[in-house]
Amino acid sequence: MFNKNDVSKIRETVESWEATKVKKALEKFPERKETFKNSSEIEVKRLYTPADIEELDYERDLGIPAQYPFTRGVQDTMYRGRFWTMRMYAGFATAEESNKRYKYLIEQGSMGLSVAFDLPTQMGYDSSDEISKGEVGKVGVAIDSLADMEILFDGIPLDKVSTSMTINAPAAVLLAMYIAVAEKQGVTSDKLRGTIQNDILKEYVARGTYIFPVKPSMRLITNIFEYCSKEVPLWNTISISGYHIREAGSTAAQEIAFTLSNGIAYVQAAIDAGLDVDSFAPRLSFFFNAHNDLFEEVAKYRAARRIWAKVMKNRFNATNPKSMMLKFHTQTGGSTLTAQQPENNIVRVAIQTLAAVLGGTQSLHTNSKDEALALPTEASVRTALRTQQIVAHESGAADTIDPLAGSYYVESLTNQLEDEAMELINKIDDLGGSPSAIEKGYMQQEIMDASYTYQKEIESGKRIIVGMNKFQVEEPKPTGLLRVDPIVGELQENKIADLKQKRDSQKVEQALASLKNACSTDENLMPYILDAVKAYATLGEISNVMRDVFGEYKQSVIL
Repeated sequence: MFNKNDVSKIRETVESWEATKVKKALEKFPERKETFKNSSEIEVKRLYTPADIEELDYERDLGIPAQYPFTRGVQDTMYRGRFWTMRMYAGFATAEESNKRYKYLIEQGSMGLSVAFDLPTQMGYDSSDEISKGEVGKVGVAIDSLADMEILFDGIPLDKVSTSMTINAPAAVLLAMYIAVAEKQGVTSDKLRGTIQNDILKEYVARGTYIFPVKPSMRLITNIFEYCSKEVPLWNTISISGYHIREAGSTAAQEIAFTLSNGIAYVQAAIDAGLDVDSFAPRLSFFFNAHNDLFEEVAKYRAARRIWAKVMKNRFNATNPKSMMLKFHTQTGGSTLTAQQPENNIVRVAIQTLAAVLGGTQSLHTNSKDEALALPTEASVRTALRTQQIVAHESGAADTIDPLAGSYYVESLTNQLEDEAMELINKIDDLGGSPSAIEKGYMQQEIMDASYTYQKEIESGKRIIVGMNKFQVEEPKPTGLLRVDPIVGELQENKIADLKQKRDSQKVEQALASLKNACSTDENLMPYILDAVKAYATLGEISNVMRDVFGEYKQSVIL
């Protein structure tokens, strides 16, 4: 990309500059740190020049947007034609309350819905289960049956919105409920657009809302791939998530590597199940975090796209360009928010929003300023959404494609993150692939070590968190926070009791018995789950049938 003689001259010029002017400047004003490093422990140099990217080949490493290796994006005109989907993550208390919030978000300009489920729902338990006490409706909406899902989307035409659902272990059940609700609205499944997270491997690594052991969990995922490729073709069947890996404390390089390794495992499982790679790979999607280091985050997204394109082309022999495209949703970093001086979080989220946009995200959720303290209020959610709208309409960041391309720093950092991530991916391959590496505790240990290092830097003051370990002020106790009424659990229990009285019990029993029998075969379970859902079997009843056959996963202890 650069003339070798020119690069040599640039090196000589930089060396001369550092030996003379920089040396004098350092004597007068010593630099703030002995070395500057980003989260991936990559040293950030004082100056970047063509010498740092002299091996960069434009066609091989960058290319044109929407063409291999997709470093510069997966759409021909990116945001010049249409902005990313502004998909605000919401859900709390009952389906009725969440339905009101969704309608409010749509009125405020949100382009897509993103459903947060409460912990019992994520774990496949009914609200009436003893283990659910005290958790119903707390961190998301409680969904116990198709009846709740009908209320959740009441008045929201499912052929007009795109819906993302953050659900993993019981993803097949919640997807079946969504399909059934659409059917009741008169919307056929081939018109539905959206995503289920459906990424169980990262649950074992970083999040913990697993139910079944690895093998049956992977079966459920490939069943969804197969079913949706025929019945729900516009649906993204998985959102392979690095978000929670980063929230657990990983570096940017680890976020890329562990996420893509999990993606490799899903692709391999689907191929092993007899699916053609190009029949399902175009509907794979990813979910990444956006942290505060603007340039590292932009480079992270670009490196991830390039790695995935190479993996799909060279490892899995995909021929459809859409199979090689890494399409991703981004959420700003929840773990970066502080309870101290929460107004500062608006600035953090703005920086993270800009990083996601400059990095070419397809959709984006912006966290609200008060989320380190409680679920967000309507006012703070509006500010978070306005942050996206200001970046879209006022910043100019969306006016050209991949605007930081060609930056000596960003291109060098993209290359370095790709190299670091590939080292980790190769290590995971050596351990037998992602599921095996998880069972051996490799990823968990790597994340724990990175998290420990990060926390030590904060506690020592080496890493400044404004308002938390520096620039503190005396603050009054926060007021006006959203609180979920404890009566929600009781309301849901009453709903379930009423449902069980009104439904056709014989039909429920037959549907659950058929599902149980199918679990012991190699059949695709989605049609059986859909039948049980339509009969108004509860989430807990359906999950318990599968628990009886598959068993439950027991986490390995990492010391």
